[in-house]
This record gives sequence, C-alpha cells and structure tokens, in this order.
Amino acid sequence: MSTFKVAIIGAGPAGYFAAQALQNLQSDERIFAIDMIERLPTPWGLVRSGVAPDHPKIKTVSKVFEKIAADPNFRLFANLEIGGEISVAALAQKYDAIVLATGSSLGKKLGIPGEDLPGSLSAAEFVPWYNAHPEFADVAVRLDCDTAVVIGAGNVAMDVARMLALEPSELDPTDTAEHAIGAFKTSEVRNVYISARRGAEHAAFTSPEIRELPKLEHTTVHIQRGDIQEAITRAGSEPEKDVKSNLDAMLAIAQSDRSQHERTLHFLFQHTPKAILGSERVEGVLYSTPNGDVTIPCGLVITAIGYHVQGIDGVPYENGKVVNIDGRVSQGVYVVGWAKRGPTGVIGTNKSDSAAVIELLVADLKSPKGAGDISQLITNQRVIDQSGWARINAAEIAAGEPRGKPRVKSVTQEELLKLAAL
Repeated sequence: MSTFKVAIIGAGPAGYFAAQALQNLQSDERIFAIDMIERLPTPWGLVRSGVAPDHPKIKTVSKVFEKIAADPNFRLFANLEIGGEISVAALAQKYDAIVLATGSSLGKKLGIPGEDLPGSLSAAEFVPWYNAHPEFADVAVRLDCDTAVVIGAGNVAMDVARMLALEPSELDPTDTAEHAIGAFKTSEVRNVYISARRGAEHAAFTSPEIRELPKLEHTTVHIQRGDIQEAITRAGSEPEKDVKSNLDAMLAIAQSDRSQHERTLHFLFQHTPKAILGSERVEGVLYSTPNGDVTIPCGLVITAIGYHVQGIDGVPYENGKVVNIDGRVSQGVYVVGWAKRGPTGVIGTNKSDSAAVIELLVADLKSPKGAGDISQLITNQRVIDQSGWARINAAEIAAGEPRGKPRVKSVTQEELLKLAAL
C-alpha cells in the first residue's frame, strides 16, 4: 500500500471538500495522509467568519467538516501561516501534492473619489467584524448616522444590508460577535439603501435571499414597482429561470402593502456610483442614473462588489485569482475554491469544484516522496491542532448554551490560544 501526503493550505469549505474528495478516493492500494494548514487559530473559513449569523442552517455544513477531520489520516495545523517562514517551495519538498484553498479575502475597490473617507469600508472588513474574525475586531464601523448605503448586487451585499437594517435584538440568539451586537444596539441607522449599477434583471442575489426579506419583523422593505416591471420587460418573454425567480420575488415585495416600520431597507437599481462625498467623513454618495445624477446623503458606505485573493509568495496571481489551468498551478501544486475561480457560487459549489481538481491531482500522482512533513518546518509558532480546536469549539458552545445561542465566539488570538491549551 502506498501513502501519499497532501498539504491543504486553507481550512475553509473548499479545503475540507478537497480533503473529503481525497478520502473518497482511498483504496486498498492507496491512502492519503492529509495535513490541513490554516493561518487563523480556527478552521471553517467563511462558515465561521463569512456566513450571516442570522442564517444558522448554512452553518450546519460544519458537521460535515468535523466528520472529515475525524479521519485518522487527517491533521489540522491552525494558527500557522504559509508564505513567510515556511514557504510553498519548502512544503513542496515534503509533500506529494499541495492544494491551495486560501479563498478570496480582499475586497475589490470601486476606484472612485472619496472611497478612503472615514465611514467608507468594504464588506471584506464589515462581514468579518460582525462575525468575530480576530483580525477585524477593531474595524471602525460608523453607525452614528441615520442612513447607510451598501453598494453591490450579490448575496454579500444583501447580507450586509440586512444586518444593518434589522432590529438588533433579532441577533441575540445568533453567534454574532458580542462587540458587534453591542454596536448595533446603539446604532442610529434607520434607512439602508442597497444600490445596483444595473437593472434588477441583472442582480446576482439568489431568490431565497430575496424571499426571506419580508420575514424581517421590524423592517420595511421598499422596492419600486416600476423598476421591476421595467426589468421584466427588458428580460423578455423567456428569461432564464434564475432571473425569472428573482424578478418574481422582487415584484412580490414591490406589490406588497406592508405596514411602516422605524427601519427601512430600500433597493436602488441602475445607480452607478461616481463619488463618495464628504470632507472629514462620508456625507453621501453621488450616483449616475438614467434620469441624471442623484445624491443619497449618508454617513456610512459599505462596498460589496467582489473579492480577490490575498497572495502567498511563490504562487502566481492574475485578475484576483491564482493562475491555473483546470486547477493545476504547477507540478504538484493545485488550487480549489474562490482562489481558483474567483468569488462565485455558494458553499456547496466548492464540493464539485474541489472533487474535480482532486481527480486531476490523483491522476498525476506517481510514487510517494516519503520526505517528512510540515512538523519538521515549524519552529516557534504556537500551532493549534484538531484537539485544540475541539477545546475552543466546546468552550464556545458551552458559553452560548445558557444564553440560547449556538456559541459565543472568542475573538482575540490570545483568547483562542488560551482555550486551545486548556
């Protein structure tokens, strides 16, 4: 029997699904020893620090991740960064294959004036802030204003707008970061605008996200009926299924006669941002529209227009992604997930994507190197293994139980390291 060693860099959904695909391809002749390496003290990637806290069902995929991690040939090395002291090239000497599953963590820029004003930030900062990501706990989120604007037309933009527009007590039974719940409870924001550059027929929201909006108990959702009717006309008599589903869901909201709440979520279509206005801080957004320029006064702007990969030394990048052909980067190096294809699809998309790349990887394998592993390259780093993560996980769940929450997340690296060492 041959044992092949595979290092997976990144412990998000794409990384776990890559590990699962390897486990599924084991046989009497071939097994895979998998070492998963994660820069943060905790695994699960966007399932922990990206999925909106008020969507707990999506997070149940973590049970699949735990089953994958229970395999005796799986090891976790968290709180360990690749690209500094330990290079990809050094790893390549130890492993039969390397899988990059680093995701896309940097927010794309609009490239318009005023984008760097206080009160203007990216969803790539705001989302991990309310999800207790250790590196974003101190992000300055300006909630001392009546109006906030979210720029973007995808599910991330929808999550951001919804988190700003809902009544904060709705977050009490969720695993939202404690510091974020406190900030939302003192927030002065009562109007949230979500703006899309193109018409509603081009919006990248998924219809389940739209259909959930009327369930917000304390927020009025306002969509202009004319915007949707015009979009239906432009979409033609036989629109694609997803487009029709989206437009039907938006039209239902536009036609509904809802009571007026203190908080309102407004949708703007065909609004192209030209500039973020202000001197000392954000004061508004200037848009170009089919009817001329329009200004929306606001004190907070969050852009959600896409992501690109944070680079690792020694790995080629282009257009925000790892340079690859069908997941192959170079000899023995592969890439999966958002780092491979860009920030598209839902969490489940990563399963088929990772499985396809792993099939190529396995087909490329010759004979095992048998040249050690990452433990020989680690020097002073405080690494968290699977049992350390299990202690963090158990402690967070225990802290949440008496408060009716799925967990209370620890935020700082020191706090997480302390829990891991119990």
